[in-house]
Amino acid sequence: MGSVRGPRGAALRALVSVAAGLLACGGASEYDYVSYQSDLGPYPGGRFYAKPHQCVAIPADLRLCHSVGYDKMVLPNLLDHETMAEVKHQASSWVPLLNKNCHMGTQVFLCSLFAPVCLDRPVYPCRWLCEAVRDSCEPVMQFFGFFWPEMLKCDQFPQDDVCIAMTAPNATEVSRPKGTTVCPPCDNEMKSEAIVEHLCASEFALKMTIKEVKKENGDKMIVPRKRKALKLGPIRKKNLKKLVLFLKNGADCPCHQLDNLGHYFLIMGRQVKTQYLLTAIYKWDKKNKEFKKFMKKMKSPDCPTFPSVFK
Repeated sequence: MGSVRGPRGAALRALVSVAAGLLACGGASEYDYVSYQSDLGPYPGGRFYAKPHQCVAIPADLRLCHSVGYDKMVLPNLLDHETMAEVKHQASSWVPLLNKNCHMGTQVFLCSLFAPVCLDRPVYPCRWLCEAVRDSCEPVMQFFGFFWPEMLKCDQFPQDDVCIAMTAPNATEVSRPKGTTVCPPCDNEMKSEAIVEHLCASEFALKMTIKEVKKENGDKMIVPRKRKALKLGPIRKKNLKKLVLFLKNGADCPCHQLDNLGHYFLIMGRQVKTQYLLTAIYKWDKKNKEFKKFMKKMKSPDCPTFPSVFK
């Protein structure tokens, strides 16, 4: 495993120390198939592997966990995803959230479930780690119209048993990144891969100019002037002319893309009840190299086919 520095490095060193301890107890260093049974439960799936589990390499295109700090994972994972294709498709829903840096433990927590380290018994994330990530990240998720999913409810994870942790529970208070108040859907990196990820995670995509932006009930309401559908999703063509977008909970946070309305935008979003929510916004900049790469990929994006874990 290569050198990992900073807060994420400390987190992974803690995770690997748990793994090393359990491997020492198990008395094995290489696993093709692993199984363990214990009466320490009950936790999701029990404290044993119900099916034969294979130790496999974490592929480069499992972007959520490829940089987590270890090279191999157990399959089926702790969310009962039985194939690597299913793992990749389900995990892809979380990559945009990981990029928002809402909590330093987000990757460790998610990958302990999506791509658990190879051990002779399942080890779940600590309940307090789940709660810390949930409490920091759910407010960000709500900007996109999502809530913390039932499949990750924190009370199912161990409180006192052996579990995946990062540092002392009281240290989580300072783990939230500082200095940013930008509306999360506006805080986007101009990288072609990141734009494609947003496109895949969104239900619709539009090229548009904006007539006006105003506040309404704690949201920013965005009224288009011109619009062209790149991906219609739930929007009917006959409703395009009357389309209004909302930046959820965005009335008082800055969105720098909206400071200058004198050009075209790439806007992506999803429908929540009767509202169309903006989930990502980029300046339509054909001179930008990364945006030009995206425009080529947009014609045939490699998007997941499994349903989102958030739904």
